[in-house]
Amino acid sequence: MSNNDVIKKLRVALKLKDSDIVAILALVDFRITATELSAFFRAEDHPNFKPMGDQILRNFLNGLIIYKRGVREERPKTEASK
Repeated sequence: MSNNDVIKKLRVALKLKDSDIVAILALVDFRITATELSAFFRAEDHPNFKPMGDQILRNFLNGLIIYKRGVREERPKTEASK
């Protein structure tokens, strides 16, 4: 399964719009336009199709965590963890 397939399935399962995905990527300081994003959702035989790289998918997944759970709060260190 390609990275394009993964993000397509997540978009459908989570009912995300392209603007939601752009916002999720912005949470991790990864900028992409809706036009650039649409190339990942095209059919492989379409002339404007673009394969999604690992970095974009990784940033999307990291942003999705923040989008769903919120920013991770730092825990105070205990004596046992020092």
